[in-house]
Amino acid sequence: MGRDPQNDGPWTGRGRRVMGKLARRSLRHRTASFTATFLALLFGATIVMACGGLMETGIRNNTPPERLAGAQLLVTGDPRYSLADDEKHKAKGLFSERVELDEALVERVRAVPGVRTAVGERTIDAAVTGGTGTPAAARAHGWESAALTPYALTAGEAPTRPGEAVLDEGLARAAGVRTGDRVAVTAHGTTAPYRVTGVVRPAAGRAVPQATLFLSTAEAARLAPRAGTVADIAVTTRPGTGTAALRERIADALRGHGVTVLAGDDRGAVEHPEVVEGGENLIAVAGAFGGLAVETAVFVVGATVAQAAGQRHRELALLRAVGATRGQLRRLVLGETLMVTALAGAVAWFTGPLAGHWLYERLVGTGMIAETVEFRQGWIPAVTAGGALLLTALGGGVLGAWRAVRVRPTEALGEAEARQRWISWPRLLLAALFLAGTVALGLVTALVLEGPVAASTAGPTVLCAAIGFALIGPALTKAAAAVLQWPARLLGGVTGRLAARNCRARSIRVAGAVTPIMLATAVTTGMLYLQTTAADVSGKQFTDGLKADAVVTSAAGGVDPAFVDRVRKVPGVGAAGAYVTSTGWLERPVDHGQDKRGLALQGVDAGSAGRTLAAPVTAGSLTALRGDTVALPEATAHRLRRGVGDTVRLRLGDGSTAGLRVVALLADRPGYATALVPVTLLAPHTTAGLPAQILVRAAAGTDPRTVAGALRALTAAHPGLTVTDRDGVIDGHARDTRAQASVNFLICGMLIGYTALSVVNTLVISVRDRRREFGLQRLTGATRGQVLRMMTVEAALVTAMGLTLGTLAAAAALVPFSLAATDGWLPSGPPVIYLTTAAGALALALVGTLVPTWAALRIRPVVAAKA
Repeated sequence: MGRDPQNDGPWTGRGRRVMGKLARRSLRHRTASFTATFLALLFGATIVMACGGLMETGIRNNTPPERLAGAQLLVTGDPRYSLADDEKHKAKGLFSERVELDEALVERVRAVPGVRTAVGERTIDAAVTGGTGTPAAARAHGWESAALTPYALTAGEAPTRPGEAVLDEGLARAAGVRTGDRVAVTAHGTTAPYRVTGVVRPAAGRAVPQATLFLSTAEAARLAPRAGTVADIAVTTRPGTGTAALRERIADALRGHGVTVLAGDDRGAVEHPEVVEGGENLIAVAGAFGGLAVETAVFVVGATVAQAAGQRHRELALLRAVGATRGQLRRLVLGETLMVTALAGAVAWFTGPLAGHWLYERLVGTGMIAETVEFRQGWIPAVTAGGALLLTALGGGVLGAWRAVRVRPTEALGEAEARQRWISWPRLLLAALFLAGTVALGLVTALVLEGPVAASTAGPTVLCAAIGFALIGPALTKAAAAVLQWPARLLGGVTGRLAARNCRARSIRVAGAVTPIMLATAVTTGMLYLQTTAADVSGKQFTDGLKADAVVTSAAGGVDPAFVDRVRKVPGVGAAGAYVTSTGWLERPVDHGQDKRGLALQGVDAGSAGRTLAAPVTAGSLTALRGDTVALPEATAHRLRRGVGDTVRLRLGDGSTAGLRVVALLADRPGYATALVPVTLLAPHTTAGLPAQILVRAAAGTDPRTVAGALRALTAAHPGLTVTDRDGVIDGHARDTRAQASVNFLICGMLIGYTALSVVNTLVISVRDRRREFGLQRLTGATRGQVLRMMTVEAALVTAMGLTLGTLAAAAALVPFSLAATDGWLPSGPPVIYLTTAAGALALALVGTLVPTWAALRIRPVVAAKA
């Protein structure tokens, strides 16, 4: 019956039209498998596009100006740090503090041709306490910058003398005051009374979320964190002056002063400096989870499409037998896949941005990114997601129908009845490569990486193991079925025996059902226990490092160092010292082991550090930590070949440098390396310019609760100061850790939901292909109940296999990470995570198996047997 493929005939002469028509009819008559393929493509493209939207948002980092919208250009200190001592070793990062500008630069900017006005602006963290008695956080600025803002006086007059302030309408309402009333303003560690001389309101549609108060120019200069500096220089242009050209002239005039000139939406980073680091973090999170999402989507889509095509082995074999050529069958499969992919891509064009914006709102809610950053999702994420999944779908479709297309028609018909051939050298080679990659990633995680950084390899490790297991799935499935047949026979009787034999006889198709359960288990168990372990390690490090019984903090950004002496005089206080944190980079000699995050710095008081912080010293003494000195982590000192008495140069968080003498070496905390410096050295180089906290330790034999109560009585007369006991501090750190981890849990949840969908998709496709088998069983005397019980046992066996392989894949990532982070073999976290995962996998397997089985059993046995 076959025709010569070289001759023109009904199959070859009009191949494209015939195959196109056949592809469209196949879509109508094979709705289940094509629906599964459509859903896999749609959800995969949606997730990948959502992560791509977050990536684009982080890269663009558009933050429209609010308060300083009236300035066409803003000059600010360059927040980016870069040091390269040679082409091989480079250190790059972001300064953790605001880089202030010398106020003398304001006159230099004014002298640039085309500049109309140049205002040196100061930004001061403050707290306002009025009639409500509750301090309200705000930002204070000099009145000279008010003309650049959307604010206009609605009552009163501008502040011109010390002790006068103008409040924005929202702040006045929160403080319960109006023009003429007096408020207490806490700023730069001091609290003083101010008279409200006026109230301002932003123009319609120009709301500024940050509470704002204005002081006189001289008062703002007095309260500035660092004397003789400004936070930024706001520039307006003369009529007819081009912004781009003026920007270049100002940059040339200030070359060598470490500044950056911003225009357009980049200006918002001056008002909200946190968006710079937030953008970097967003890029990192979107990149990590976007890569994991792409890998997961490719895995799921490829497996679903390949299985859907593989289920048509008999149909394609019949087409070969009646004269279809290999090229026509390939066009048929590719045409069907393209139709489904095009439909899924069209829908994902709308669902992707919606999912991306939903994720963006969740990230804003956790505080990871500022709400002032605009969500942007253009065509690049859509094209990337669509292209990746299109290639995956086409590859999966062709590979799924490979045997029916390549072999002779008679062999294809035989294989369609009993497919047992799955081994090939390329498949075994790929499996070996992925499993070797799993081992390599595990060794790197356990032996090379330290602390939280070790989590970066977890996702690739899980997927490498899952892909490796999937490639040799039939062999693993057959071996597992041989082991599980005995409990199946014992618990299931005749139906259990038949289910076990089905699993062994149909190992290739059973492997296709096991794979998505394995992937769902691996992703769920691996990602969730990774987060819980990281959170537990972070909490333990924080708890072990804190010996203070109480902490005094300020709502206005810093505490007065002189207040420490008053705390020390409180009865029951054994030790008290100012404390602040920042980051820096070791420049001379360069620490080639430091990354872009730099070296964590803690500013401490030499007399109390040993009693308020857990910082084991291996050489030297913390009591010598005075003046220009530093205590280095032992591993860092060994890399630098420095010891007690040697000197190093440190780049501080505001861009300034300090030559320091090493007076002590600290015991290593892998992944949490921290250097100690005097608080009097570090605090002036932070954004607030003051210590952030006062750490207090109760005297021996004194109840810490008594000390905390006495401190609260002391701070009651100082608005803005609060006292938190040790338990409260630890709880606050745990809340912050949970908030940060919630971002990861959220995106992990999307991937888990996607893999759960793939479980149901795969099982539905697999079961629907067995209608003929069910019909024959019914004709030989089996009842519906027996068939359903058999399928229930099969679902349980498939779940057990998937859970076992998924657990092994997750362990390939979790065990090395646990060794790197905790020196233990097992991850931290409640067992309920794994139990819930197992129960969810079983529930999905039962639903995906029994529902289509029940539908298939409604067909008359004679009709089903002929299918």
